[in-house]
Amino acid sequence: MTTVPEPKTEPSLLRQAFNVPNMLSLLRLAGVPVFLWLLLGPKEDGWALAVLVFSALTDWLDGKLARWLDQMSRLGQLLDPAADRLYILATLVAFLLRGIIPWWVVVPLVLRELVLAVCVLVLRRRGFAPPEVTYIGKGATFVLMYAFPFLLLTQGGSDLAAVARPIAYAFTIWGGVLYLWSGVLYVVQVVRALRPR
Repeated sequence: MTTVPEPKTEPSLLRQAFNVPNMLSLLRLAGVPVFLWLLLGPKEDGWALAVLVFSALTDWLDGKLARWLDQMSRLGQLLDPAADRLYILATLVAFLLRGIIPWWVVVPLVLRELVLAVCVLVLRRRGFAPPEVTYIGKGATFVLMYAFPFLLLTQGGSDLAAVARPIAYAFTIWGGVLYLWSGVLYVVQVVRALRPR
């Protein structure tokens, strides 16, 4: 007769916060106000770029470490997308205020976030979990996080800015379209979940 293994109990959220991947995610979250201040206060684009690159590296690293160290957690599943969305929103707002990108690029991407926030609230009220992250959504975030550093490099009239400009625009268009399309796919998931059986 085989014995059924007992379900693995997850440690408290406080204990989860102290594993290595989640500490990286928290560090990434803490970098958001620093990034905003560097862009909008002293306009230290070089340091802001360094924070953005650090954020992208830790975003990749925390997922890898969570799998390697077997430290996947509920807190990590919440922190990782929250940090990504905060960086994207903060960057869009800062770039709009600085005149780096026009309003007609920013508004659809911000509206996408607002629509998804409403969808998550509706799902929670009905007792459903948030929609699953899709590969297109992950890819869109990845591409946008590449676009932002290149957009920062386009500032000024240097040779580096001239080289960075077409790359920045290509990543921005590609990432923006994927980001909006992933939003449509999330809304479809929500509608299907709420449809009467």
